[in-house]
Amino acid sequence: MNLTYFITFTCKVKLKLRIVVGGIMKKILIIEDDDHIIELLKFNVENNGYEVDVAMDGREGLNKAVNDLPDLILLDLMLPSIDGIDICKKLKNKDRTKDIPIIMLTAKGHETDKILGLEIGADDYITKPFSVRELMTRVKVIFRRYAKDVQKSDVEKIVIGDLEIDHEKHEVKRQGDLIKLTLKEYQLLEYLAENRGKVLSRNALLDRVWGYDYFGETRTVDVHIRHLRKKIEDDNAELIETIRGVGYKIR
Repeated sequence: MNLTYFITFTCKVKLKLRIVVGGIMKKILIIEDDDHIIELLKFNVENNGYEVDVAMDGREGLNKAVNDLPDLILLDLMLPSIDGIDICKKLKNKDRTKDIPIIMLTAKGHETDKILGLEIGADDYITKPFSVRELMTRVKVIFRRYAKDVQKSDVEKIVIGDLEIDHEKHEVKRQGDLIKLTLKEYQLLEYLAENRGKVLSRNALLDRVWGYDYFGETRTVDVHIRHLRKKIEDDNAELIETIRGVGYKIR
């Protein structure tokens, strides 16, 4: 892997070191309407070697995401014109943008807000005020996980009954019909299928799919499993089995 180093000067003659991996600098889009938070995020994201773009309005942010296809989006929940929830829904419903990872930023700490963000496809959620160090750790974890997904063998298919998981196409079909899953739903199903017959704890699923200890918030897994079941099961066929007090397994 080749690393190319670019030295750029700011107007204050401050040196910044930017790292380009494989010839491509990762670009992060910040959609946020608070000047102070933007300044804080932009400074730290750039100092961690990423390119930054900023939008202070929901509609502007949505347009930039669709047109520029950033590698990751830091998305505020409360925005002018279009709020973060609607932006996330629109991006996850478009083939062009559905795989862009999203970390939602919000001052709201209620559990329902967090669950809603995760249900509609956000990859992570952090509540203001937040630790910049923790946020950057989460960004790096998401990039590592996406890199692993790209490197995964793309020739293998997993078939369980009438369900087919295609690694190459990143698709799931049942009886030949395509099932639309969010990225997290797909990763959960794939991991369960790869470990068919084994009981996987909620903490193990959190660590594998979200990439770090989710501070014991195992409800995240339960919410995604519930939505996954609705999409891949019917009344006559339970594919994912709940092991009470432990976790889940595929029969």
